[in-house]
Amino acid sequence: MNSPNGHQRSCLAIVLAAGEGTRMRSSTPKVLHSIGGKTLIAHVLTAATQAGGAQVAVVVGPGRDDVAAEARKVAPQAQVFEQTERLGTAHAVLAARKALEAGADDVLVMFADTPLVTAETLSQLRGALSGGAAVAVLGFTPKDPTGYGRLVMSGQDLTAIVEEKDATPEQRQIGFCNGGLMALAGKQALAIIDKIGNANAKGEYYLTDAVAIARGMGLKAVAIETGEDDVRGINTKAQLAETEAVLQTRLRNAAMEAGVTLVAPETVFLSSDTKLGRDVTIEPNVVFGPGVTVEEGATIRSFSHLEGAHVGRGARVGPFARLRPGAKLGVDVHIGNFVEVKAATIEDGAKANHLAYIGDARVGAGANIGAGTITCNYDGVDKHKTDIGKGAFIGTNSSLVAPVKIGDGAYIGSGSVITKDVPADALSFERAEQTNKEGWAARFRAAKAARKKKS
Repeated sequence: MNSPNGHQRSCLAIVLAAGEGTRMRSSTPKVLHSIGGKTLIAHVLTAATQAGGAQVAVVVGPGRDDVAAEARKVAPQAQVFEQTERLGTAHAVLAARKALEAGADDVLVMFADTPLVTAETLSQLRGALSGGAAVAVLGFTPKDPTGYGRLVMSGQDLTAIVEEKDATPEQRQIGFCNGGLMALAGKQALAIIDKIGNANAKGEYYLTDAVAIARGMGLKAVAIETGEDDVRGINTKAQLAETEAVLQTRLRNAAMEAGVTLVAPETVFLSSDTKLGRDVTIEPNVVFGPGVTVEEGATIRSFSHLEGAHVGRGARVGPFARLRPGAKLGVDVHIGNFVEVKAATIEDGAKANHLAYIGDARVGAGANIGAGTITCNYDGVDKHKTDIGKGAFIGTNSSLVAPVKIGDGAYIGSGSVITKDVPADALSFERAEQTNKEGWAARFRAAKAARKKKS
């Protein structure tokens, strides 16, 4: 983001993640719960980075190495600071004093439990700073403002943030409310926050006081309005589910705008990183875990589950198929009902139309995997690879015991257990010779009946 004089403005994003989240009734920290296949803190850090937050500071609670690790996983450049005592939002920001002292043109203060905020919204806050404001607050107009702090405006200027319990009857009529997120001009940020006191019932230091302090310093404060979803916070499992629903609606709409056909959008669950090409068709009741790419023209049929998989152009998956991490399907591959693929490459035109498990394998172009076929890839300790050549035909109910290689064009007879490599264009089968014992079944039943009669 450029300043009015044209130089590139630097940005420090401070993400507050010190809340305990006890209302979640979970041993998992609140900010490590997930929506759209990504943790809450990861959503916030991603938005901050996309909005130009080259510098990132994350404030965590005592002993929260798990939160710190997730922050560094998403934003490797992040500095992590610990808030040893919970004495309010301004106190949490000052835990990152070292990052503030390093200097930045813009400072964004965000909460790790508001995962729906977008980079575009954060850029609007930064734009207000480049326009001369020292403090920019994110506001929204809820259907019911009860319980929210009110934003008191005078024309275009924000004069105060008043908590509902402190508001006059007239101020409680204001519908414009505080969304919690704030941006401060880097040159004044530390001076403003250092002036925040704790003269309130809880004895805490509230970041909202920054508005009045900035104005007292002769500086400008403004409010930027956004939708309620942008500032939706999460404190309970019910709110987590509600936020997931909002995110899913966003993701589905974006997919359809990009040319994807969702036959029943409300039944399809996407991850934040799901990549779908043009003219992809998704039938009802499909779940996409993290790390899935589906190329143009492919069809994902009902009740399929995909995670960490790449689906090639024109491929067909399902119904009732499962693609696990490492599944790579080429062009026009068919993976049918009750087929599971894991850590395997299925090359162009190959087919496994029903009732198969393909793990730690390569299936060559044009090969056919019969029903009931499994690659026996695990010996109880190690995983082993199965290599199936181009144009090979694997008969139904076959077990391929890895490590094993099936040559190009080879044919495996139905019901075989293959433990040795098969040459190209060979026929291989491994099963006992069929024996028919005439009258055996009748004699067996008669003996059983006689034994039962005696007893």
